[in-house]
Amino acid sequence: MGTDPAPQGGPEAGTAPARQPGRRRFLGACAGLGLASVTAAACDAAAPPREQHRADASHRPEAERDRPGTPEWRITSRGPAPAIAGYADRVSVTPGEECGLYVSTTASSFRVSAFRVGWYGGSQARLVWSSERIRGRVRPEPRFLPGTRTVRADWPRTLTLGTAGWPEGAYLLRLEADSGHQRYVPLIVRSTRGTGRTVLMHAPATWQAYNRWGGYSLYAGASGAYAARSLAVSFDRPYDADGAEKFMVYERAAVVLAERLGIPLAYTTGTDVHRDPGVLRGAAAVVCLGHDEYWTPEQRRHVTQARDAGTNVLFLGANTCFRRVRLEPGETQPDRTVVCYKSSVRADPCYTTQPALVTTDFRQAPAPDPESSLTGVLYEGYPTDAPYVVHAADHWLYEGTGVRPGDGFDHLVGVEYDRVTPTSPVPEPLEITAHSSLVCDGRRSHSDSAYYTTPSGAGVFATGTMRWVEALMAGTSDGGRHHGMDARTRDFVSRTTENAMRAFAEGPAARHRPAVRPNVSEVYKDRA
Repeated sequence: MGTDPAPQGGPEAGTAPARQPGRRRFLGACAGLGLASVTAAACDAAAPPREQHRADASHRPEAERDRPGTPEWRITSRGPAPAIAGYADRVSVTPGEECGLYVSTTASSFRVSAFRVGWYGGSQARLVWSSERIRGRVRPEPRFLPGTRTVRADWPRTLTLGTAGWPEGAYLLRLEADSGHQRYVPLIVRSTRGTGRTVLMHAPATWQAYNRWGGYSLYAGASGAYAARSLAVSFDRPYDADGAEKFMVYERAAVVLAERLGIPLAYTTGTDVHRDPGVLRGAAAVVCLGHDEYWTPEQRRHVTQARDAGTNVLFLGANTCFRRVRLEPGETQPDRTVVCYKSSVRADPCYTTQPALVTTDFRQAPAPDPESSLTGVLYEGYPTDAPYVVHAADHWLYEGTGVRPGDGFDHLVGVEYDRVTPTSPVPEPLEITAHSSLVCDGRRSHSDSAYYTTPSGAGVFATGTMRWVEALMAGTSDGGRHHGMDARTRDFVSRTTENAMRAFAEGPAARHRPAVRPNVSEVYKDRA
């Protein structure tokens, strides 16, 4: 934890004593087909008039659910790392706003396709726009800032991408070199208003924390050593692997499910909520996706204020809101640098002057504020692999799943987990709905799912396991049998998530769902 001798918190990790680096396997990608009008430098802006009219009619995500998609959205060949890579100069834009795209490739030319992730009759994405072929260039080696061991590509802009006619949502920009190699660049087309809608809050700060492009992340340096890690990481560089791995593993399946339900949706990111909480005002719910570890104090405050005003909150992962970070400017844009000193906390320039902004774990000094006061559960450890065991089988969240007390779902708890910790601050009344025995680093413990309500009527549910969103793909061509989870587990997780999303979309859950049955003292009567 505080000593951080090895990476803490991650795709297969969090923070725990004596932890070792872990790494997720890539799970798949998404996209679809259908055209909408858009403009971009060096790009084909043409689109069929009928499709243009349909796109301009509404930017609302629910209008997209039944549009046709295509199965040809996945990356088929990544190729070597230099084959093609790119990044955008914004993590999100509003519909119609432009952003810059920065690309390096060994190929003579490439093209860009913009895929919006959604249901689309099961195709799971739609092609909104594609460019003409664009001349390819190999860009210079990245810039290294030794003070914080930060890597920045700082490439010249390749093209300006316009988003006129693009519906709000989560997008994958697929770069395709004429050699056939491909990479993604993630982009959120965010909503400006969330009143009466369920807000999906994406986690680019966490994506960036684990990004090893250029040899450095918040977990390791070029040597692989934790001591050589970055103290600040930049959005001004591509993501490693396929370019969108964390989105693909921890977020995509939840987006597809939410869009399939047809509930009113809005899209944003944690970095946008940090800057402007407007999209949360009057929202029915906010959904934190499968791995959302890195938060600013401002983001946490804004989500807490929304909860206290009656907005339901759904936590679909574990290790949420664990790290306190700052956002600082990049070369040309604000909020392009994620700062987190972790165990080097005393080296943080804010340590003596602004302790509430010091970038370490939220629960750690000099300004301890455990995440459990918001989430209801506390991150405890990594790694583990255990069955998810239902405790309150008659809870409305499990309606239609057919579960009975003690029913288990193999491998659903992992690789990081949360639990209700009686000695840590938790909101009341709180009910443990699942209580799963496990072993982590040789120590016996438990993972908990928990539900609580607030005086505003807001309901808050935390799953307590990082594999929840992955389980939505279990037993499919995307998820296969990853971690050993099967179709039975997928059905259980899908129905429980649907129950939560549908109920939360109706407004403050305490006003239309059964009351919380406090049971923490009963569940933990013989355990600390």
